[in-house]
Amino acid sequence: MSESMKLSEYFEKAQGIGVLLPIDASGQVNQAIYGRPHFPDDDDATCLFITSNRLSHDNVKHNPSASYLFIEEAEGYVGKRLSLTVIGEETDPEKIKAVRHRNIPRSARRKASTLFSSTSRACVR
Repeated sequence: MSESMKLSEYFEKAQGIGVLLPIDASGQVNQAIYGRPHFPDDDDATCLFITSNRLSHDNVKHNPSASYLFIEEAEGYVGKRLSLTVIGEETDPEKIKAVRHRNIPRSARRKASTLFSSTSRACVR
């Protein structure tokens, strides 16, 4: 990622795997494989994650802090780390569907029930 490339541009182009690390109310960390974040209106300060009502969702409801690690499919150690703070939640299925702009194969789809808005702070190397 060049110094001038925005996070939204990076995540549109980069291939890899993402891991969301939410923390529960008692401080225990959970790890979950997640897709890339969505950036509304190319605003790199805010990113969105679509989640199901599972452990990660429960954790961010009790503790708004989380981290996201993206490991790029590249030679060496390449990727991004985001420090997140949840600032909102959306449960309207139509609004969630509108955010999901990538075509996901039908076999890989799960019912998404929540859309979290988070402020992001990136550690770039």
